Amino acid sequence: MAKNFLDIKEKIQNEAQVVIVPFGFEATTTYGGGTDKGPEAIIKASAQVELFDEELWQETYKKVGINTLKEPKNLKVLEKAVGETIKNKKLPIVLGGEHSITPFIISAYKKSGFDNFSILQFDAHADLRDGYLGKKYSHAAAMRRCLDFDGINLVQVGIRNISNENDELVFWEKNQNRIKTFWAKDEATWKINEIVGALKENVYISFDVDAFDCSLMPSTGTPEPGGLGWYEAIDILRAVCQNKKIIGADFVELAPIKGLHAPDFLVAKLIYKTIGYIFNRVNK
Repeated sequence: MAKNFLDIKEKIQNEAQVVIVPFGFEATTTYGGGTDKGPEAIIKASAQVELFDEELWQETYKKVGINTLKEPKNLKVLEKAVGETIKNKKLPIVLGGEHSITPFIISAYKKSGFDNFSILQFDAHADLRDGYLGKKYSHAAAMRRCLDFDGINLVQVGIRNISNENDELVFWEKNQNRIKTFWAKDEATWKINEIVGALKENVYISFDVDAFDCSLMPSTGTPEPGGLGWYEAIDILRAVCQNKKIIGADFVELAPIKGLHAPDFLVAKLIYKTIGYIFNRVNK
């Protein structure tokens, strides 16, 4: 079984520009479980992804180099690994695991001197509760904990669930200066340039795979109808990566289903596509 993303021979650390950090953390899931197996499934499926990108007309991995780290043992080690990657001027891409890992990744950016950036959140859920079921760092509070840090604004895409409990709706209403939400119900009227325009120059991407419609993504803890299609998601990613500086990303909440390979493959290809878009930025 593949141990490295795309099952390619790694370039040495000082040559590769992308560092894949697998972290199958699961501690606060409340419905379907299995996100701890997400990174393994993504890496396994990535061995089947075609390395030549017909859109970009290149083998992206040869252009940028990709290293895959051993999985960190805990959240503190994850934060340290991301911090070291940033220090080495590489692009960290974390494979989750549940969404509760994102605030710890963002902490590494803040400690590394990133004081003014946006989080672009692809998600079915707002994730703005002030904790859930007694857990402050719940997956349902992932973006709320990220906004505990100063200098960050949040742009949400694909949201179709927000709660009137745990201070979520009230917090969203009071923080419209920091939060811009593109609701799934309004997708027909979205303008991609408005999504791009809501972002600061530096952007961190947090992609919860339940942003996709459940027909494409049943392999997640809370598969939701009414979500994004493949081309809708990559059209947004392409535009953002062309016009903003991407400082890192995570792809979370894949809960693999035995014998169902398509969702695992979808996430692996989505990551490879995103890497290609990042390193083909227009007007760098």
